[in-house]
Amino acid sequence: MQPSETDWFFYLLRTNRGQIYTGISTDPQRRLRQHNGELAGGAKALRGQRPLQLLYQEPYPCRSSASKAEYQFKQLNKQQKEAFIRLKTDGALASSPLE
Repeated sequence: MQPSETDWFFYLLRTNRGQIYTGISTDPQRRLRQHNGELAGGAKALRGQRPLQLLYQEPYPCRSSASKAEYQFKQLNKQQKEAFIRLKTDGALASSPLE
């Protein structure tokens, strides 16, 4: 699926503590900049965990389907989440400093 201007994305970030943060957005790169404090509007919970790294993003045709993907990911346990990231990124970005 080719991203368009109206696509929603499910995205995964890794904090400087190795935790995984999930979100949805129409512009994951902008959200990353917001979360990292470069732009206004990032999640307050992430302020002490910068810099953040974008691990993965996947386009969806609407907000509802992106939200469903985020919910499904949040239902996984930690090992399943790490396996998902390794599978989707070929292990290139999956290493956690806590492991």
